[in-house]
Amino acid sequence: MKKCLVIAAHPDDDILGCGGLLNRFRKKVDFKVIFIAEGSSPRFNDPLSPECLISQSARMQAAISSLEYLNIFKYTFFDFPCCKLDTVGHLKITKAIEKEIKLHKPDIVFTHSDSDSNIDHKIVYNSTIVATRPNSGVDHVVSYEVLSSTEWGYKNSFTPNLFYKLTKNDIKTKIEALKHYESEMQEFPHPRSDIAIESLAQFRGAQCGHKYAEAFRTIRSFL
Repeated sequence: MKKCLVIAAHPDDDILGCGGLLNRFRKKVDFKVIFIAEGSSPRFNDPLSPECLISQSARMQAAISSLEYLNIFKYTFFDFPCCKLDTVGHLKITKAIEKEIKLHKPDIVFTHSDSDSNIDHKIVYNSTIVATRPNSGVDHVVSYEVLSSTEWGYKNSFTPNLFYKLTKNDIKTKIEALKHYESEMQEFPHPRSDIAIESLAQFRGAQCGHKYAEAFRTIRSFL
C-alpha cells in the first residue's frame, strides 16, 4: 500500500484539490491530511472572541466529518493563524511539515500550487518544497488546484501535466464531502458551487480524453 500525504493550508482545500482522487484511491492508498492554518479568524475582528472560536471549532469538525465521509481517519491540525502564515515564520511551518513526513513516511506529497492568489497557499507550497528536499525520503511531489484561488492567480496560471481520471461517482462523492462545509459552499456562478466543481472536472477530463478528471502539476518525481 502506497502512502500519501496531502498538505492543505486550510480545511476544505484538501477536498477541493484532491477530493476525487481521495475517493478513487481510498481503499488502495494510506492517506493522511494535514491542515497548516485554521480557516475562520479573518472573518472576525477579534480572533479570540467566542464567535470566532466557535467558528474555528465548527470548521475543524467539518474537516473531520468530510474526511471520515471518505473513510480517511488520519489527519492533523496545526491551527496557525489563517491569512497570517507570513507572520508564523517559514522555518516553523517547514518543521511542522517535516515532522509529519517523518511520522507518515509518504511516497507522494500533494501540496498547493505556487500560482495561487492566496498568500497562505503560496507559503505552504514554499515550505513543502524545502520539507520534501531530495534527502527527505519523498519520491514524488505534486501540486493541486483550488477553486476560487488557483484560477484567480492571473499572472501565473496553473498548467497541469498530470491527470487522474475519475468517475461521475467520484465527483458526486467529492461534492457531498464538500457539503460538510456548510458555510463554504455557494450558489453558482461562485467557483465553490456544485456546478462549478463538476464543470472543472469535465473540463480537466476533456483535456485528457475522459469524462471527468482532477488535474495536478508534477513538481518533482524520482523514478
